[in-house]
Amino acid sequence: LCVQENYRNNPFHNFRHCFCVTQMMYGMIHLCKLWERMTTEDLGILLTAAVCHDLDHPGYNNTYQINARTELAIRYNDISPLENHHCAVAFQILSNPETNIFAYVDKDTFKRIRAGITMLILATDMARHAEIMESFKEKLAAGFDDKNKEHLDTLKMVLIKCCDISNEVRPMEVSEPWVDCLLEEYFNQSDREKIEGLPVAPFMDRDKVTKPTAQIGFIKFVLIPMFETVARVFTQIDEVMVQPLKNAKDRYEEMKSIEEAQKEAKKALSQNH
Repeated sequence: LCVQENYRNNPFHNFRHCFCVTQMMYGMIHLCKLWERMTTEDLGILLTAAVCHDLDHPGYNNTYQINARTELAIRYNDISPLENHHCAVAFQILSNPETNIFAYVDKDTFKRIRAGITMLILATDMARHAEIMESFKEKLAAGFDDKNKEHLDTLKMVLIKCCDISNEVRPMEVSEPWVDCLLEEYFNQSDREKIEGLPVAPFMDRDKVTKPTAQIGFIKFVLIPMFETVARVFTQIDEVMVQPLKNAKDRYEEMKSIEEAQKEAKKALSQNH
């Protein structure tokens, strides 16, 4: 309940998003039989990080925080201001005796758990996507070794990243409303950036982006490559996760073609009148 109270009512980054990410993590733990490769402590870290990964998200991303020189950007020296804040709020909750789920673990174990949760929440900053994926691919090329802490840490970072942006793995009737929520949050930010004279990212601009254009590139260049890389370790996700992503891409491409055809028809009609 305390965690839920510390999520704001943003269109996208709210408690429902945190719940979906945690549920996907639980699903991946079972689908990939992660208990065969990881300790109970590792699994606890994965689930706790998932629950806490967007705590007190203000609904405006890191780029906005940095460009607007917000209190968070100043506090964290422009380095992943949001993710650092999510971590800090998580450990404020855990420092309260009433909500400290790790109250009975010894100091050394808590130190490891804290480091693990922090590492995972910080890994959800998409600015680090290429760096984390590169590191994971290098470890796969060398031969993934789940007895190697560095290999396992990188895998855990990739897993939370997968869960964080996994909406398109779900059925269309579940995933599509989430795109509307995300675009609403983006448009709120870009409207504010225009008013404040700050740079506006094209993918957040209501005058430049549509639902299919927002999703096609993201699915094609971020989601599919990432999930395919994970499928090299866990082949079982190919059918359950990679295939639905490919289906989603096809549906959005179809949607884009229909939108373009409608636009052309409208144009032709207006020229005839």
